[in-house]
Amino acid sequence: MADEEMPTEEAAAPEAVEEVEMSVLDALKEVLQKAMIHGGLKKGLHECAKALDRRSARLCCLAKNCENEEYKKLIKALCAEGEVHVIMVEDGKELGAWCGLTKLDGDGNVKKAVRTSCAVVTEFGEETRALSVLLDFLQSQSGGAEL
Repeated sequence: MADEEMPTEEAAAPEAVEEVEMSVLDALKEVLQKAMIHGGLKKGLHECAKALDRRSARLCCLAKNCENEEYKKLIKALCAEGEVHVIMVEDGKELGAWCGLTKLDGDGNVKKAVRTSCAVVTEFGEETRALSVLLDFLQSQSGGAEL
């Protein structure tokens, strides 16, 4: 009887310990969505520049495929001045979709996404696992982080 009890204990332990690893990209998506829900997400050059200038920004996302070099220089300089972390994202359309600048069809699939080159988080909202994953990644990086 003692032999029969041991396998059940061993089988139960791995199920309780099993935890899915969250990638930094998934964490960024979730953090942007939580910030948008709590009203702490600024999108576009004008809103982002105002938030960075006021020093209320806590995190900045900038698209790599932005054509305007002056735009990138301005945002990077404001981030450096306010000591705000910059995350470089591959595509502006993806960044726009993560920020809620999309039209969805009946099934919830993205029908049309508007491109944005910059997004700034002024308020994270609530403490989540995604936020801690993202902040740990940013602390491990020096300077700008690229995803």
